[in-house]
Amino acid sequence: MHIIPAIDLIDGKAVRLTQGDYAQKKEYNARPLEVAQQFEDAGLTRLHLVDLDGAKAKRVINYKVLELITSKTSLHVDFGGGVQSDNDLRIVFECGAKQITGGSIAVKQPEVFERWLSHYGAEAMILGADAKNEKVAVSGWEEDTHIWVYDFVDNWVDKGITHVISTDVAKDGLLQGPSFDLYRNLQDRSPNLNIIASGGVSNVGDLETLADMGLFGAIVGKAIYEGRVTLKQLAVINEQ
Repeated sequence: MHIIPAIDLIDGKAVRLTQGDYAQKKEYNARPLEVAQQFEDAGLTRLHLVDLDGAKAKRVINYKVLELITSKTSLHVDFGGGVQSDNDLRIVFECGAKQITGGSIAVKQPEVFERWLSHYGAEAMILGADAKNEKVAVSGWEEDTHIWVYDFVDNWVDKGITHVISTDVAKDGLLQGPSFDLYRNLQDRSPNLNIIASGGVSNVGDLETLADMGLFGAIVGKAIYEGRVTLKQLAVINEQ
């Protein structure tokens, strides 16, 4: 299983939110590049980079941080937050992202996301399927929908999506364990889907359980920054 550390960005700084609430922000590092380099030095190879300013503004804002990280490390970066237009997408790929995560766009402008999927291919596109009470949440989780997350993912799998990041908003940032049932249900419906778990990881045991489930990857954020897991422990699981 790929261990994918996360850096969330506000004003160019590495922060974490609790349950997606911008009012519950904690700043961890004013220099995200240093954080990314620590991940790489520990032997990790991927990075989940989220533009929280962009998610709110509905356009990419922290692209300079993305460019800095991809030019100074060899990390495989997937980027999400505010990718809403062809221009946003162009900027993100030009700044070195290997994949983009599309959540809001896949809900609000599915024809655009489908065109991107067709043009750039399934390896470049990750579906962001974030759930609040099993309903899709968008726009930095500030907006709820009535779309059942499983139907949403099924629909995009039918259109060719092969990677999905799914966060249970109720779990995110609480360090109380991931939403194992959410991922089991997604697996049951789409056995060949590359599922990346996100939100709630609190210790190595959570990651070992996700790995035993056969998931493609797991995103780890607050557990790193709060010292619940070490980068050395993550690298060991990443190499298994």
